[in-house]
Amino acid sequence: MTTVELDEHGAAVSVPLPDEVGRALAAARIVEAAPDPYRPGAWRLRAGGKVGAVALKAAGREPVILRIAPKVPVRRLFFLIGYAADPRVHRDGEVDVTEHEEIVPALAQGFERALERALRQGVLQGYRHTEEASPVVRGRVREADQVNRHHGRSFPVEIAYDDYGTDIAENRLLRGAVERLLPLHRVPGDVRRRLRHHRARLLDAEPLGRGARDLPRWRPSRLNHRYLPALRLAETILRGASVEHGTGGASVDGYLIDTHKIFEDFVCVALREALARYGGRTALQARGVYLDDAGEISMRPDLVWYGEDRTPRAVADAKYKAEKPEGFPDADLYQMLAYCTALGLRDGHLVYARGYEPTVTHQVRHSPIRIHQHALTLDRPPGELLAEVAALARAMTCVTSGTASGATSGIAAGTDTGDVAVRRNPREA
Repeated sequence: MTTVELDEHGAAVSVPLPDEVGRALAAARIVEAAPDPYRPGAWRLRAGGKVGAVALKAAGREPVILRIAPKVPVRRLFFLIGYAADPRVHRDGEVDVTEHEEIVPALAQGFERALERALRQGVLQGYRHTEEASPVVRGRVREADQVNRHHGRSFPVEIAYDDYGTDIAENRLLRGAVERLLPLHRVPGDVRRRLRHHRARLLDAEPLGRGARDLPRWRPSRLNHRYLPALRLAETILRGASVEHGTGGASVDGYLIDTHKIFEDFVCVALREALARYGGRTALQARGVYLDDAGEISMRPDLVWYGEDRTPRAVADAKYKAEKPEGFPDADLYQMLAYCTALGLRDGHLVYARGYEPTVTHQVRHSPIRIHQHALTLDRPPGELLAEVAALARAMTCVTSGTASGATSGIAAGTDTGDVAVRRNPREA
């Protein structure tokens, strides 16, 4: 068995691979894959924003295991996932992944421990509403459906009833996550055994369909409070990219997480929570924003903060990008310029995942619009990272309310105080 190790957004690596495996990788778009022109029988592989592990198998060839490590420590990555899912219940340390530095074993172990705590007091029971055609009358007869579907026939009967038991949305989610994890490569043996034990306790819950996109809906309550950490992780597992692909004589099977989406979700939720103290309303993936007067060119900013009078006060977009020597991609600036123009705002904010980089402000020529680029340090402890987001929110409100002058815009990412700092674009003339 061959193991290939790559780093998220790292340099390209030349790896000897069968052509069937290389073509399968390229077709699945897991990584950038192309034949190495300088090494016959080798492929150049470069990871993007997806992290995790996949197994590649070609007929008559030994399996190839591809692992992609995230830039951010696994523990911090799980904090971002958990906080974006529910900032009210997530606490650092809820997901114990300290023993593993890889995504799949860390995810499996963290979920198994959360599931064990959830089931410690027994499998949750509740009512599940069911509508079906049945040969036996039970509950309430749905008369309209009976007439429309069966045209006067007495049987089967269209009925609706509430059944009390363990076949509820929460248990279906937990069972689905267990069954998603069990076949994955790199799940530790002891964790796999415990997951099988938990699955046996959840067998009365209806299994999720293979490849199901719509997850069962549930709402937090006093009754399912002990389930919350496990449910949030289960949703993360089920919404992750489970890779099942076959092409060119090879199969690809594994589990990947999109760090771009994780970062963008975290930034939007964290900014929404931080802006709540300033009043108004925050819209994520804001609708009803158009570039033109005719309303034909629609746009979806990641975050728009509206004042009490319902007018836009600030706009932000989260962009997880690899570090580049030439700086941030200019396309993001053009996009933010369009947002500011459409919303009638003088200031727009782009939030990136970088390191200890200062905020840079671009003054648009022949326009009052300024675009502020902020950078969050993701490997900080959760409390410091959230303080950094709070400072960003404070800077957005200061610029918006006019309490800051034209030069005092943005925050210096990397400062513990989060004070508003003066940053000018070094390329300005």
